[in-house]
Amino acid sequence: MTKTEAATRIQKLREQINDYRHHYHVLDESTMSEAAADSLKHELSVLETAYPELITADSPTQRVAGAVLSGFQSVAHAGRMLSLNDVFSRAEVEAWVGRTHKLLSPKEVARAEYFADIKMDGLACSLVYEDGLLVRGVTRGDGLVGEDVTANIRTIESIPLTLRQTADADAFLAGRTEVRGEIVMYKADFTALNAVREAEGQALFANPRNTAAGTIRQLDPSLVAGRKLHFRAYDLIRDDLAEVPSNSYAYQALRSLGFLVNTQSQIFTDLDALMGFVQHWDEARKKLVFNTDGLVVKLNDRAVYARLGVVGKAPRAAIAYKFAAEQATTVLEDIRVSIGRTGAVTPYAVLTPVSIAGSTVSRATLHNEDEIRRKDLRIGDTVIIQKAGDIIPEVMESLPKLRTGSERVFVMPTQIDGIAVVRPEGEAVARLADLTVGEVRWQQLIHFVSKAAFDIDGLGERTLAGLIEEGLVERSVDIFKLTAEDLLNLEGFAAVSAAKLVDSILAHRTVTLSRFIYALGIRHVGDKTATDVARHFRSLGQFRVADPAQFDSIDGVGGVVASSLASWLGEATNQVLIDDLLSAGVVVTDEAAPVTGKLTGTTWVLTGTLPSLSREAASEIIERQGGKTAGSVSARTSYVLAGEEAGSKLAKARALGIAILDEAAFIQLTGS
Repeated sequence: MTKTEAATRIQKLREQINDYRHHYHVLDESTMSEAAADSLKHELSVLETAYPELITADSPTQRVAGAVLSGFQSVAHAGRMLSLNDVFSRAEVEAWVGRTHKLLSPKEVARAEYFADIKMDGLACSLVYEDGLLVRGVTRGDGLVGEDVTANIRTIESIPLTLRQTADADAFLAGRTEVRGEIVMYKADFTALNAVREAEGQALFANPRNTAAGTIRQLDPSLVAGRKLHFRAYDLIRDDLAEVPSNSYAYQALRSLGFLVNTQSQIFTDLDALMGFVQHWDEARKKLVFNTDGLVVKLNDRAVYARLGVVGKAPRAAIAYKFAAEQATTVLEDIRVSIGRTGAVTPYAVLTPVSIAGSTVSRATLHNEDEIRRKDLRIGDTVIIQKAGDIIPEVMESLPKLRTGSERVFVMPTQIDGIAVVRPEGEAVARLADLTVGEVRWQQLIHFVSKAAFDIDGLGERTLAGLIEEGLVERSVDIFKLTAEDLLNLEGFAAVSAAKLVDSILAHRTVTLSRFIYALGIRHVGDKTATDVARHFRSLGQFRVADPAQFDSIDGVGGVVASSLASWLGEATNQVLIDDLLSAGVVVTDEAAPVTGKLTGTTWVLTGTLPSLSREAASEIIERQGGKTAGSVSARTSYVLAGEEAGSKLAKARALGIAILDEAAFIQLTGS
């Protein structure tokens, strides 16, 4: 066979195999036997091996998993992947419809359509195509930045490597086309996977959603290829908004382009019909091949949808209707306590395992001792537990009529491992009196190396526990003194893995001030507060010698947090810890200088609904010009940007004599 003949045959084979893939994995139809399809793939592979210069990125053979990845690169989304506000009742849907109607013209209200579809319980993912060719797959991440998982998603058969050419969707084959959807594992495939793991003596996976998410984040694409995952598309994005006039059209175009799209979606013009759809799927969802906890409802007109903008992290023109939380009964076998990094002693329920909301539950939160008393929960009770979506299971109530008399009242321990358990006056949470004990130190170290802190790869909970047990690590500073020889005594470590972990530690010794403050584990100081504090002081030197009164002047830092910061810095042992970390090679870089502009030095509070700007867009304008935003009005507030239905914040601003601007005045001031 000549090269020209081979090129022709290869092209025909690809077309035939892609057609089979589309029918089998998208349309759920079979155009030939799997054996016949495998034979075609084998012939294609042989020809491409003979003529490697004819291999293209969109060839069916390129779905085969490649080498193990070293990690995932962070990628910024071209447009934010937003979350949705949840509603749980007809009244809340009516309220949402009412709010949207206020922002529409009478003509728009009269022709308003609502597009509803099943909300899939999977991993949100964005696929980017350039001129019809798949170039990147990115997880949702925090909505702004996700992880590049292209090598892994290429192994999913329901994802086309090249968009299908059809007469009604050819416009999307030129330029950049983004397709968003959900990566899911079907319930039947999940059950089969767990059956295999059980037979092999491996630990069982908890639920399809977590399994799908965990699979996509594996560094070995061959593992991803070995599990049955499906991509179901729900959004089509182009630079020109007019190319996708409605959400229903997006679904139609996605099908034409070769994507698997839910067939349950419908368009509604009245609330009664929409709520009938909700009720139907509340009952019928168990028949779906994938798990779901609700529906997504959007305004169908994409131009109107875009114009209504965003509030916080959610679009105004869409909601997620959550089905009633699933409940089940089981036995409360025991009440135990866990210890957190701040010494918090938190009770939790040990339950007879029960299946609920698609997963097996054997633990549940009990919050604190007062909650146990309020709900009259006793060890041995039959209890009702509840789980909604990804929310941690909760014990709702006990069933006293089922008691036998053998149940026991829970008593909070007065000491743990010889350390007193105390409950400060006015607080609901009990704590260990000594924060240097092993369990607390372990939690503190887990926090110290976590993603938002030093982000040290390879230092997981099990490794840290082993390091503490061997006496190699007592404080966080000891992490930076570890040698490869130290690690060889730990289970699971050999020369290569020990050297790799030490290299990872050395590579992460340099952190920004905000990450450093967060890593210190100061009570009440989360990553957002750590960032606010770091931006205020800019350098570690300034932070360390801060006067307690300075913390009160930081926007977003209240009295409790300010007191906690001042108290922590006032402890000599904590200052010694910082010195020791620096001596061990930790480098704390200054926080980046805030942007300067015409709004530098001003603090803004946003309230109400603006005519055209979302709060998110207004906040971006303020911060881009050097200003800051705050969540509450105080004497330090410079301006309040107020829209319709502004409430108590506006009233407080008037009482304090703070300048109040509407959207028009804001645009004039900022020149935006």
